[in-house]
Amino acid sequence: MSERIHSTPSAPKPETRRRTTLVVAGTAGCALAAAVALQLFRADDLPAQTTGEKDEGRAHVTSTRRPLARVNGELIPWESVADECMARYGEEVLENIINRAIILQACKQQGAVVTAEEVEGEIARIAKRFNLEPDQWFGMLEAERNITPLQYRRDVIWPMLALKKLAGESVKVTQENVNEAFVRDYGERVKVRMILLDNMRRAEKVWNDVKRSPDDFERLAQEHSIDPHSRSLGGQIPPIRRFTGNPTLEEAAFKLRENEISPIIQAGANRWVILKCEGRTRQVVTSLDDVHDMLYEQVLEEKTQEAVAKIFTQIKQQARIDNFLTNVSTGGVEQAGGAAPRGPVRTADATRAAEQYPRSPVPRQSAPQAGPASQPPAPARGGRQ
Repeated sequence: MSERIHSTPSAPKPETRRRTTLVVAGTAGCALAAAVALQLFRADDLPAQTTGEKDEGRAHVTSTRRPLARVNGELIPWESVADECMARYGEEVLENIINRAIILQACKQQGAVVTAEEVEGEIARIAKRFNLEPDQWFGMLEAERNITPLQYRRDVIWPMLALKKLAGESVKVTQENVNEAFVRDYGERVKVRMILLDNMRRAEKVWNDVKRSPDDFERLAQEHSIDPHSRSLGGQIPPIRRFTGNPTLEEAAFKLRENEISPIIQAGANRWVILKCEGRTRQVVTSLDDVHDMLYEQVLEEKTQEAVAKIFTQIKQQARIDNFLTNVSTGGVEQAGGAAPRGPVRTADATRAAEQYPRSPVPRQSAPQAGPASQPPAPARGGRQ
């Protein structure tokens, strides 16, 4: 599936390149990101008309399984290379093929078809958001992520569009959704320092120490917080904003006045937080009308991705999958065809791949930046196929 770009795209502007580099190179830190490495699909059996690619000029390994190399007269057989590839990448590649098969089967059942024109249109739309031509966008992908146009069309864009069609027309954006997005992205935020603890008794002890000596908050955070990132900064974390998915923490933060210490806040299972307020940020964009259309499009993308993740979880759970390589079975009730797996069959979490795929192609940017920029889901490990 390897393919090189022969044309030399004109160099994008430094600021565009910087923003795109962040987009395509670093989703590991996203984390709600964090969660997820993306499962890419090897789409070798996709209809050729969905990819717009030709096989002309591309080298192929023949099916005769001839030796693949000779070193000082000693042959390296095809089987040796295949065994090495299986040992390194077998489970990952098989999982990708399984996921591809699930989507293809669901598309056939529902009569969903993704055309080559739709694939090219989506690529053009994404490139346009970076003020790039598609050829320039492909060049950026190949340079930054070592992913070819063929891989991008087949392994990123086609699965995303297919899952969107399977999700249907269930996505609705209300004015309330847009209002919340405006507050989230452009509203006032609370600047705080945080001490994160995993034991209630320890949290009570540290809270008492903080109340006795609020000026020692930074030192106490460095000594007691279990969060390695903020601990080294004396408990400093990004300002807390509203509508980001943790209403308990948000409500407690927005009640604080400057230099005030919060009560002990339970922020999850075996997680307790103590906050110190250091003031508020200034709201730069004050008129919703100035960013309404951009926010509407952003919220639509976000809700679409939620629907896509949901439909993938559903079809993954409904499919009976017997993975004979890993001896893991998931979902469904009927046995899959083929030889029975050797050894015991373990029960696996059928939603694991759904949590990894798909990632949202539209990252949410912090205010007061100009707006979101579409990005491709991050390519899987391994570079070119």
